[in-house]
Amino acid sequence: MEQQPIPTSPAPSAQVPTSRAHWTADKQRLFLAALLATGNVSHAAHAAGMSWSSAHRLRRRLAGTPFDRTWDRALALHAQTLADPFAADPARPVAQQARG
Repeated sequence: MEQQPIPTSPAPSAQVPTSRAHWTADKQRLFLAALLATGNVSHAAHAAGMSWSSAHRLRRRLAGTPFDRTWDRALALHAQTLADPFAADPARPVAQQARG
């Protein structure tokens, strides 16, 4: 009778690297800045090295927090910029806009 091979865990290279698996504070800031610039969750998540689905999971988990509110604000500011591309940049303080 032949022995059946014992299943082993996947090779370490097949696992997601720890640095990509977690939303750090730096990744959250990078994501929000990219979201403001692009208005696109997929592009912003990619810029932070994360997936769009993990971004949405994070937002649900952090509902009502500054991250969640800043997400809404970034999309609103981006939409405002698209609505009137010649208006002053709503993301910059007025004093900085005057210096240009």
